[in-house]
Formats: sequence, structure tokens, C-alpha cells
Amino acid sequence: MARQRDNKGGSSGEKSGKQKTSKQQQHSAGENADSTKSSSTTTTSTTSSTAASESLINKTSKGKHPKKATFEEPSSKFVLNKWKTLAGSLCMAVAAYFCYQGYLETRVNTPFDNQKMVTRAGLDDPERYWGSYRPLNYFGMKTRDPHSLVMGLMWYTPSNLGHGGKGIRHWCDMGDNLDKYGWTHHDGRSFGVQEIHDLPFELKTSFVKYPSGKQFGGDWTARISVKNTTRAWDKSISLIWYVALDERTNGHIKYVSDDKSPEPGVYGETLGLGEFQLRFHPVKGRILHKSYLSTLAPSLSKLKETVFSHFRAFTDKKGHRYIGLPGEMISHNGQAPADPNFIAIQITAEVDFTLDITYQSTSGFSVGETIPKPPTGREYTESLQSHLNAFDKRFEDTFHLKAKGFSNDEIKFAKYALSNMLGGIGYFYGSSKVQSVYTTNPVPYWKSALYTAVPSRSFFPRGFLWDEGFHGLLISSWDIDIELDIISHWFDLLNIEGWIPREQILGVEALAKVPDEFVIQRNTNANPPTFLLTLKKILKHHKQELSQKSRLDTLERIYPRLQAWFAWYNTTQRGDIPGTYQWRGRDANTERELNPKTLTSGLDDFPRSSHPTSKERHVDIRCWMAFAASVMAELSTILGKDDHKYYETAGFLKDNEVLNEQHLSPYTETYADWGLHSDSVVLKRPQLTQKNLQRNHHQQMEMVRVTLKQPDYKFVDSTFGYVNLFPFLLEILDHDSPYLGKLLKDIRDPQKLWTPYGLRSLSKSSPLYLKRNTEHDPPYWRGPIWININYLAVKALRYYGMIEGPYAALARDIYAELRENLIHNIFREFQRTGYLWEQYDDTTGQGKGCYPFTGWSSLVVLIMSEQY
Repeated sequence: MARQRDNKGGSSGEKSGKQKTSKQQQHSAGENADSTKSSSTTTTSTTSSTAASESLINKTSKGKHPKKATFEEPSSKFVLNKWKTLAGSLCMAVAAYFCYQGYLETRVNTPFDNQKMVTRAGLDDPERYWGSYRPLNYFGMKTRDPHSLVMGLMWYTPSNLGHGGKGIRHWCDMGDNLDKYGWTHHDGRSFGVQEIHDLPFELKTSFVKYPSGKQFGGDWTARISVKNTTRAWDKSISLIWYVALDERTNGHIKYVSDDKSPEPGVYGETLGLGEFQLRFHPVKGRILHKSYLSTLAPSLSKLKETVFSHFRAFTDKKGHRYIGLPGEMISHNGQAPADPNFIAIQITAEVDFTLDITYQSTSGFSVGETIPKPPTGREYTESLQSHLNAFDKRFEDTFHLKAKGFSNDEIKFAKYALSNMLGGIGYFYGSSKVQSVYTTNPVPYWKSALYTAVPSRSFFPRGFLWDEGFHGLLISSWDIDIELDIISHWFDLLNIEGWIPREQILGVEALAKVPDEFVIQRNTNANPPTFLLTLKKILKHHKQELSQKSRLDTLERIYPRLQAWFAWYNTTQRGDIPGTYQWRGRDANTERELNPKTLTSGLDDFPRSSHPTSKERHVDIRCWMAFAASVMAELSTILGKDDHKYYETAGFLKDNEVLNEQHLSPYTETYADWGLHSDSVVLKRPQLTQKNLQRNHHQQMEMVRVTLKQPDYKFVDSTFGYVNLFPFLLEILDHDSPYLGKLLKDIRDPQKLWTPYGLRSLSKSSPLYLKRNTEHDPPYWRGPIWININYLAVKALRYYGMIEGPYAALARDIYAELRENLIHNIFREFQRTGYLWEQYDDTTGQGKGCYPFTGWSSLVVLIMSEQY
């Protein structure tokens, strides 16, 4: 019993001892020692000892009872505190989770946290403040101000005016079927001349800027000349020049016409322009009728509709009837009239007719001081001619085409190509709609300005990341500062993840031209990093120009953004094996596409593996990453940054042994994608059943894709085309590689890629050559000739032809022949049609796709001048 009690006492002591001091612990140990000694005595002693122990325990129990009570109470509190702590931790974890999710949601539209790229915006650069920055319009002017006042031209032939405004020319539109239009001269800064053939009329629009001495970007004069190219048809034309305020333009405009100044005009004042006046000056011809409209337009995207809805029929004193505008049309509704945001002035004239329009800044002058006016008439003609002469000299000094033996017509064509690239530069402001895997719905990107060239004024009048790197190759040859400014604007669109939306649809006018399915940009989707092509060319050919501090500062600012951009590609597009990559964004669940498109690659419907998975490997993006790493290494060295990791990455990705292991098909000895693939995929019309008929309301059902033979993982080597050329196009292949020799022979094979007009995009022997991807989608990158890839091809041929080796002579021969074919065909088609085209037919050489496509098709100028 004593041991049992001692054990109990010991147990109790152990529990309560957690709260005792060291001295208390020592005292308990002494009590236990005395009890042990008592157990070895006689029975009497034991009994006595037991009695004593019981007495001691009783006393102790009585004495310790309060302590026992105090022990039990903290024990229950402790358990309660544990639950509270657990619940609190759980709440904190849940809160942290939702906070983190919220953080992930906001990353897609959070700007990159670093110094901004654009340091001279708006009036900081007065020489480029005004410009023809509305490429969507046949002729329009605005400033590089986010909320600029805009001006533009509309015209129509009264006898050709149709329902809904049909026949009114405003936005560049292939549906207008103009015989020809485009800039014949444009320097990107101070002037431009454009010809528009809208039979039976030929319009010529031009402008010259006069920025000096004015604090709000200076003045300009625009001229519109119209002549009849036939002796038949209409003898009159109606020209409409308008002034409109953006939804957020802070200012006002007013129509004016008084006895002192009988010609109509507009007075106004905005925050970005100060006070200004616009005046109209007839130079040649007879005006038949004048009218104007001053009203509220619902949107910049509805200006033509606003004009058409206000047309009225007028009769002059001689009984002649004219279509015109009604004047002030702002409803009062019992309240003070609102200020107009749209003023349109229409002049119906007998051709031949010439009209000068002057914009004059009137701010910053004291009362009575003479305000200099922009020139008109003969003075303007002389000013314009001076700019034309300077442009012609600068063009030859830059591209040396006359020295290379090109004819006057070929040089005129090259000037057209360059001018339309420069005249296609626009200034946009707004926000994209973007989405990440962490956002339930699309969210707005931050509002930002974008100064960029556009691929096509009629069909793609907005910024494209993939295209702009090619545009920069030509623009940088003409004006490196314009190109650095364009690059700066694009890289201010980099988010905190290192991602740039690949298509920029900024502002109401740009949005009005885009189908809904292409508006939302997803942050998993890339585009080829073609800006590094431009950067490589600048580092190679413009080192002396880069020595200026402002330009070096631009490279310093862009460097951390390029690092983030490269890291984003290297993370999000990485494959499951080191050194492999794949374009994200392919639709593995499509039922209608013969081969799921890879829009992110820029090559859209070029055939890839038939069944997209996360394990596929794309050879073109691997080469892009190798090229990007080498440019980053070179830039790091120039700027004195740590270049080790970029040289290491470039060395690994350019290693031909690793490249061959991952992308060289052992059967065809061509470089290819690898993935889950079957060539036995066709489009078929579903069988008609009663259920299908009811569901489709007795309409014919759309064709769906059917896999006739199950796919397996392998090289996609039955296809040969642009994608397979990338180790060559980006100069990754060793100059003495036997696979370079085979690739050169395949390029020159007429049954594969060679044509008299350039390299076709897909071999004639490929299963999907000229096949539709859906029953509605004609082949796009499945045969036609594209100039951007042909530019890379002649550039690579020139490169390999200059390195002595087993294939140098062959490369030089193919280079000379391919260059001649490209120049001859593009020029021939320009003479025949009046346009540069998006693509060219591989059988006839004729222009295809949209027009005018004076984006990367303008690279023909660099091919002519041999500037790579």
C-alpha cells in the first residue's frame, strides 16, 4: 500500500511538479527517500510507519487541496486555449489563403514594379506631338496625348451614297474596294504624302508640321486635292473634315463663320492643346455647297453613323439639290444646351479641287501680338517640296538602292513600303481585357498609351507583339529614336509576372474592329519574342548611335524588364525535359479543327501534333529561347551586367547534340516537333439523325474532326515547312553540320518549299498542305508565302554563306536566287494591284489575304538594301 500510495503521490507530484520551482522539487525528493527507509523496519514499525504515512498523507491532502483545485482549473483553460489557438490558426490560414488568392488574381493586371520606360511623353517631345497617328482612318490627325482631340477626313460621291452610309469613306476598309491607297512619302516625324485612287477620282492628302516656336506642339497645314481621272462619271465630290473630342478630352470646340472670316472654321481649347483655331482655305476649283454639323456624337467609333443620320436635302437659289448637314443639332430639352463634342464641315465641290486646312495654336501670345500662321497655297507647296527633296536624299543615303542599280520605279516602290510602315504608326490609349487561371472573369489591364506600327490599316489597325519586332527591323534603320520609343511603350505594358499581352486593342475605335473571340488576352499565352530581333540588329549595326547617353539610358531601363520577360518565357513555356519548350494555349478539346491552332506561335494553323498534351515539344520556341538567351548575354556584357547565366543558357540551347537528340527525326533527318500525333485525322459531316435535325433546326451540321487512327508519341516529321526551318532561320545550326546541308537542299527543292516567288510555308508533300483547318477556315500558314519568314531565310543564307565551310557556296547561291525571286514578285504584284499583301500564292505569286499589308511585308526594303 505504501508503494501504491507513494506511486500515487509520485504521480500527483509529477503532474503538479511542472509548475514547481527547483527548490520544491528537491523537497519532494527528500520526502520520498524517508518513505523508502520506513518500509524496511519491523511490522510494528511498519504499522506505525504506515499510520504515520496515512496521517502525513491526510495532512498533506488537506494542506494541498486548494492547490489541487488550482491545478484542475488551469488544465481546463489550457484545453480551451488549445482549441482557441487552433481555431485562430485555422482562421488565419483561411484568411492567408484568400489573401494569396487575391494576390494571384491581381498579378495579371499589376504593372512591373520598376522605372517606367517612356520618359518623354506628350509635349516633352513637341516635334512628334502631332501626327497621322490614326492608321485606321484614310486620313486623320491627332496628338500623342492619351485624351487627344482628333481630326479626320470623310468623303463620298453624292450619286454613290447608299443605305446606312454606304459609299462614305472614313475607316480604311477592304470592302470599299479602292483601287489603291497609301503613303508615297512619310518620314515618321514632320510630313507625309498619300495617294488614294477611288475611281473616277484620285485624291492626294498631305500634311507638313511646323512645331517651332509654339508651346503646344506647333501648327500644321493639311492639303486635300481631288482630280477626275476620267472624262465621264461624277464631276463633284463631297469632302467632310471633322473635329471630335475623346470621351475624356478636357476642353471644348465651337463652329465659327463670320463676315470677317467668311470661310468656316473651328475654335477650341483643350488641356493638351491650349487655344487653337482651324481654318479652311480653297486653293483651286469651285465650291458648290457648304454646310456643317455641330452635335454630340455617342462615340468616336460612331462618327460616320452620326454624320449619315443628320444628312438633309438642300436646294440652292438656282434649284440645284445637294445633300448637306443641318448645322447646330444639340437638343435643349428645356435645359441649357450642352457643348458639342463633334463638328463636321462639309464642302461639296466641282473637281479638280484643292483645299488647304490650317491648324494654328494661339496660346502663349499676348494681346495684340501677331500670331504666325501656317503656310497655305504656293508657300505650302514650296514647303512640301522641300520636305520631299530631303526625304529622297535621306532614303538613298540610308538604303543605297540607286547605287545598287535598282530602277526608278523599284526605288519608288521601296519608298512606298517604308512610308507606309512609318505612316502606319499609331498612338492608342486604353486598357486590354486580360484573364489568368486565378480570375473567374476577364479583368481590365491598367490604362496605358501605346505608340506602335500596325500590320494593316484596313484589317489589323492595332498593335501585335509578334509583328512589331519585325516592324522594328525596318523602322530602326530609318530612325532609331522612333524605334526605341516604340519599344519603350511596349515594355511599359509588361506586368509583374513578366508578361505582355500579345494583341493590343486600345480605345473604342480599335475595339470596334475586333471580333469578341479575340479581345480577351490570357496570361499563359506567349508570342515569339521578336523584339529581340530588333534589339540584336540595333546592337550590331547602330553601336555608334547608341553611344548617346539618352539611348544608353533606354537600354539600362529596359534591361530589368527584358530579364523578367525572358524569365517568364523560360518558366511558363518550359517543357517537361530540360531544354524543351512548348507554346501554351492549344485547345486539346476542339471538335472542329483538323489540327488545333497554335496562335501563340504566330504561325496559327501550321500543323503541329494532332492531339495537344503537356508533353509535346516545339522546335521553333526552343530556337527562339536560344536566340533570346544569346541576345540577353550580349546586352548584359555591353551594360556591364552579370552575363554568365545567359551565356550558359545560350550555350546549352545552341548545343547541336542536345538539339539533335530532342528534335531531329532519325527517319527524315529533319528538325521537328514531338508530341501525340496521328496523320489520320479528317473533317467529316456528322450523320443525320432525328435528334441532330431537331437540335440544329434542320440546318446542315458543321463538319467535325474524326481520328481514323489513334495517335502515339513521336516526331511530327511527315510535316515540313517554316517551323522545321527554325534551327536554320535563327542561325542555331553549326555551319558545318551535315543537317544544314540537307536542310539547304530541302529548301531548294520545288516539291518542298521552293517557288519562283519565295519559300512556301508548308511542303507540297505534307499531309495538310493547303488543307482547311475547319470547313470555314481556309489554309493560312499551310502553303502561302510569308515575307517575314522569307526575310529570316535570306538573312540566314547570307550568314551561312559568309562562313567558309562545306555549305557556304550552296548558301550563297540560294541566297542570290531567293532574294531576286522575292524582290521581283513583290514588286510585280505592287505594280499590278497597287498594294503590298499579307501573303503571296505559292503557285501564281499573286497577293493574298488582307491589303494593304505594309507591316512585315515592307521588309522587302531591307532585302533590297541587304541590311540584315
